[in-house]
Amino acid sequence: MEIHVGQIVTLKKTHPCGSKEWKVLREGMDFRLKCIGCGHQIMIPRKQLEKAVRGIRDEEK
Repeated sequence: MEIHVGQIVTLKKTHPCGSKEWKVLREGMDFRLKCIGCGHQIMIPRKQLEKAVRGIRDEEK
């Protein structure tokens, strides 16, 4: 799965703030994601992220 820094990923589960969209800040074996709704950041393993992704889009400029 091709996921790169700067893209917005939509996950299956919602974050407690209500948002399903996360911005990719770092890629590699682990990904650092930032919640679009509240700004919370998480680290998630590649395998777990690939299972949870519903959609990928580029960030609007």
